[in-house]
Amino acid sequence: MHLYLALTLQVLWTGVCQAAMQHYPATWGHYDVCKSQVYSDEGLTWDYMACQPEAADMTKYLKVMLDPPNITCGNPPETYCALENPYMCNNECDASTEELAHPPELMFDIEGRNPTTFWQSTSWKRYPKALLVNITLSWNKTIELTDDIVLTFESGRPEQMVLEKSLDYGRTWQPYQFYATDCLDAFTMEPKTVQDLTQHTLLDIICTEDYSRGYVWKYDKTVRFEIKDRFALFAGPRLHNMASLYGQLDTTKNLRDFFTITDLRIRLLRPATGATMVDENNLSRYFYAISDIKVQGRCKCNLHANSCVFDKEKLSCECEHNTTGPDCGRCKRNYQGRAWSAGSYLPIPKGTANICIPNNIGPVIRPNVSSLGVANRKEARVCDNELMRCQNGGVCISNVRCNCPSAYTGLLCEKPRCESGLGGCRGADSGQPPLRPPSSFGPLLLLLGSALL
Repeated sequence: MHLYLALTLQVLWTGVCQAAMQHYPATWGHYDVCKSQVYSDEGLTWDYMACQPEAADMTKYLKVMLDPPNITCGNPPETYCALENPYMCNNECDASTEELAHPPELMFDIEGRNPTTFWQSTSWKRYPKALLVNITLSWNKTIELTDDIVLTFESGRPEQMVLEKSLDYGRTWQPYQFYATDCLDAFTMEPKTVQDLTQHTLLDIICTEDYSRGYVWKYDKTVRFEIKDRFALFAGPRLHNMASLYGQLDTTKNLRDFFTITDLRIRLLRPATGATMVDENNLSRYFYAISDIKVQGRCKCNLHANSCVFDKEKLSCECEHNTTGPDCGRCKRNYQGRAWSAGSYLPIPKGTANICIPNNIGPVIRPNVSSLGVANRKEARVCDNELMRCQNGGVCISNVRCNCPSAYTGLLCEKPRCESGLGGCRGADSGQPPLRPPSSFGPLLLLLGSALL
């Protein structure tokens, strides 16, 4: 019986202590909270932190453009043969029939359907002229990549391909990675893999032969751009040391920009042809078909927002810290008391918010009485509805003083008036309500008392 009571008391007391001590969420390392109310010597104040939106499937918010525009199959209708079996020619593409059409949006629909849905190009009917296709994905917003870019091909994976990125909404492009069955022949580059990269060569542009096998193998349909393997060069194989990665992203602009995009472009240069030479008598075997594209990332908000909204076909950050703009890239009007700065991941785990402050924060300039006896006064802002709120029910008057309830005093109504009275705030005439435990602890305390009895 005594053992049961002891265990019960221990469980109840542990619950009380945890409820009393847990001021912050358990996921601070994710930078998902921009500000929190805390108690300090001045009373209840705001504690500001660096914050960013959660990672999401960014293919929900993109626009896709194909070049040339008429490269999608089905107009006119075509019949295709399987790459691995030139006599199996029963795949039809007809843009006028929904069941037989393969438009670009099928690269981004829900996977797992049977039969598989996919976009498909026209066949290589103009061989030996190259079958070239550019697939451009645009967000009209700066995006930070958080996971591998994955392309799933329903046909054989292309024998030559380039993945490119833009940081200026498609005005200029830089290569991300080259893909080929023979890197030397296709791009005059030595073949490498992401495992060949180091912390010092992470930004190098490589050509890989890992994803260009021509046959349609069951498990060889994907082409990747490895984001997480690059993260792992700083964060460790299982990304356990994210503090190291955040530190590098914070202090190395080139590294941060490497994982940042506004647009992606997939340049398909040569389709899969299999192990033999191109069969010029059966060119309907050669085409591109993509069933899925995965792009995981988050809106870039310069660590000044923890959410991003998609409104009127456009993504924009819901800015905090008195910042504004699509990327929270400038200070709000009247909050330009110092130059705008991006938030910082450091120090771990809450970072530094680098909030924008009101224009006229500063020391009060004392009255300067002129010879006419008129005081020319310039007063600092004492309170507002953002950074310096009047507390305990006080009302901010013209940003220069707080009109406090009768039971409170102080610059921001942060001090109980009874503190200066006889007996302090425990006296019967203090005007303060008696001290009680928070209501959330009531049931726990009752259980505790019952157990003791």
